[in-house]
Amino acid sequence: MYAIIETGGKQFKVSVGDVIHVEKLGVPTGAYTLDKVLAVVDGGKTNFGAPYLKATVSAEVLGDGKEKKVIVYKYKSKKTFHKKKGHRQPYTELKITAINA
Repeated sequence: MYAIIETGGKQFKVSVGDVIHVEKLGVPTGAYTLDKVLAVVDGGKTNFGAPYLKATVSAEVLGDGKEKKVIVYKYKSKKTFHKKKGHRQPYTELKITAINA
């Protein structure tokens, strides 16, 4: 059994026990419910929403963090132009505990 959820403008395929990184939610550690469920697949039975189902996905917030650094380097040849900038995207780590279809 798995579900397709939407959070932070992205879609994730999740099943019970998965640990995923989503856009930073800014919520404390503990239980959290995701209600934007697009589809639920249970064996051969599938349910699709238009656009969402009335199902929920229960998750546990494990904590916040930052991704690996991405370096943005701009350079123009034959000029003395060099610009280096780094960015670390914040995320929230979720562990899926149940799919309530």
